[in-house]
Amino acid sequence: MLRVPTDDDLPEIIDLIGGGVHPDDYRPFATPWANLPEPERTHTAMQFIWQHRADFAPSAWRLYLSVIIDGQIVGAQDLMARDFLSLRTVKSGSWLGSSHQGKGIGTEMRAAVLHLAFDGLGASVAETEARVDNLGSLGVTRKLGYEENGVSDYDFDINGVQQMRHFRLTAERWLENRRDDITIEGLEPCLPLFGLSEPDPADAP
Repeated sequence: MLRVPTDDDLPEIIDLIGGGVHPDDYRPFATPWANLPEPERTHTAMQFIWQHRADFAPSAWRLYLSVIIDGQIVGAQDLMARDFLSLRTVKSGSWLGSSHQGKGIGTEMRAAVLHLAFDGLGASVAETEARVDNLGSLGVTRKLGYEENGVSDYDFDINGVQQMRHFRLTAERWLENRRDDITIEGLEPCLPLFGLSEPDPADAP
């Protein structure tokens, strides 16, 4: 299950991050938030969640969702966009606690957020990116039907300059493998936050 975390969830999220998200000598994220020393790590994580909650607007938004398995938070799945009403393009990012990786959860949480993007919000395109050696993330992306869309270089400090591989998934391609076991609850009252007063059949994939 994916849902927006409350402030009561923050201690559990902080503890999960403290238990490890990636090896200390490998940095998959552009910003090294997961291996910052305390108390900076806790401050950064809480600030990140609060900031994007406060800045949420139709012109630019980042939806931070907790990933919950059997009542336990195991990671986070983001969905973000700029100028969504005109571009209908979203991007995604995610992380899982180390003990929950390699169990297929990454595929399920991405599939769920793509369902929200395409079926719930009427997105036309979903984009994502990952380091060329981040095999887990790349595997999820390819499994869900994204098509490769170029590479770029990024300086990852401790790992030096690395290539990022970019991917693109259209609504038409998503529909080819659309799942019927994913449901969305409670979205309609939130649509004005995205600038969508009500679902528009013309925008649906």
